[in-house]
Amino acid sequence: MPAETPDTAIKRLLEAANQIILGKEHELRLALACLVARGHLLIEDMPGVGKTTLAHTLAQLMGLQLQRIQFTSDLLPADILGASVFERESNAFRFHPGPVFAQVVLADEINRATPKTQSALLEAMEERQVTADGHTFDLPEPFFVIATQNPTHQIGTFPLPESQLDRFLLRIRLGYPDPMAERALLMGEDRRSVLERRAPVIGPDDLAGLQRRAQGLHVADRLIDYVQALLSATRHDAELAAGLSPRAGLGLLSAARAWALIHGRDHVLPEDVQALFPHVAAHRLHLAGDARPVPAATLTRLVHAVELA
Repeated sequence: MPAETPDTAIKRLLEAANQIILGKEHELRLALACLVARGHLLIEDMPGVGKTTLAHTLAQLMGLQLQRIQFTSDLLPADILGASVFERESNAFRFHPGPVFAQVVLADEINRATPKTQSALLEAMEERQVTADGHTFDLPEPFFVIATQNPTHQIGTFPLPESQLDRFLLRIRLGYPDPMAERALLMGEDRRSVLERRAPVIGPDDLAGLQRRAQGLHVADRLIDYVQALLSATRHDAELAAGLSPRAGLGLLSAARAWALIHGRDHVLPEDVQALFPHVAAHRLHLAGDARPVPAATLTRLVHAVELA
C-alpha cells in the first residue's frame, strides 16, 4: 500500500478537526501551521469559546500525549517543571518530572499566574529541555505548548512579559461562532463526547514527517527580501515602540512554509507571508508610549505599505 502523501494526511486531519471545532476552519489551519512549524501557540479570547477544546482536539487526532496545567496565582515553577525529591531507599535525590514533560502542554489561562511562574516555561519553549539541580532533561518530541490567555483587562491577570510572548510563534483568537455553527453546537452532542470517540487520524511519526517537509520548502531570494522589508517597516514606524526582532523574522518564514504546505504547495508565496504576518507580529509589537498591543489596522497598514520587489 503506497505511503500517504502530506496533502492527504493534512486533509484528513482538518476534516476530522472541523467536525469537532465547528465553523473555525481558518483558525484550525493556523493552529496546525504553528504545530507543523515547530512553534508554540497563544490563544487569547474570552472564556467558553473553545480554546481548551482546540488543544484537546489536536492532541487526540494526532495521538499525542497531552498534559493540562491550570495556571493560578499560587502556582509555583516546580508545579510545572517538576522537583527533586529525597528517596530513602536510594539515599539520594531523584528528579520527578512535572506536567511540562508531555508532547502537548496546555497552559490554561497562563496570565493568571505570576511572572515568575510564567518564566518557568522559557527554557522549555526555547530549548526543549528543562534544567534542574544542575542536570538537563530533554523534553519529548514533538513538544508543543498551547497557552490560553484571558483578556488582560479581566480581574486577576498578569501581563505576559515580552520575553515570554516572543516564545510564541503565533497568536490567534477564536471569537464567537457564526449563527449556523452556534446552532449546531446548541442542538448537537457535547464536543468533548464526540472527541472521546475519535481515534487518531495521524500519528507522531506522520507529524514529524510534515515538520521536516515544511522545513524543506523553497523560499526564493525575492521573498527573503520581502520579509526583510516587512521587518524594517516595523522598526522605522513612528507608531510602534520597537520593531520585530530577527527571531520574529525566522518565525514568520517558518510559519509561512507550514502554511504553504497545508495549502498543498512546495514553495512559499508572498500571500503566505501576508496571511501569517498579523499572527506572528501582533503579540510582539506595542504602540509607542503605550503598553497595549497594536491594533489590527496597524498591521494591515504595514503589510500594504511594503511592496514586493
